[in-house]
Amino acid sequence: MEHNHQNGKDIAQSKAASSDARERLMSELKTAIDAAEGWLQQDDSEHESKQSSNTSPTATQTQFQETLSTARKDLQQLQHSLQAQGRSAAQSASHYVQENPWKSVALGATLGIITGLLIARK
Repeated sequence: MEHNHQNGKDIAQSKAASSDARERLMSELKTAIDAAEGWLQQDDSEHESKQSSNTSPTATQTQFQETLSTARKDLQQLQHSLQAQGRSAAQSASHYVQENPWKSVALGATLGIITGLLIARK
């Protein structure tokens, strides 16, 4: 049973690390997109100052803008999806505990007794 308790800790630590990694990834992607948009705007302003105002952006610039726009939308969808999953999991847990309060208390008490017996045994 001690092994199962350790596995539970490992799973919790793994989930926390995964969540932290996901948050760092989203933050880094946002930073990269913002930086790329800044470079693109800077390039546009330099391009406009060198040429007349009736020139259009190059195909590369247009494609780059479209890629950035798509990346930003995908990142926002991912963020919304993760938030929705988190809310759903929290609501499911809350609903279960509210619908089955005595089962939840019994489960907690049982796990506490078993854990106590295992600790006292050593």
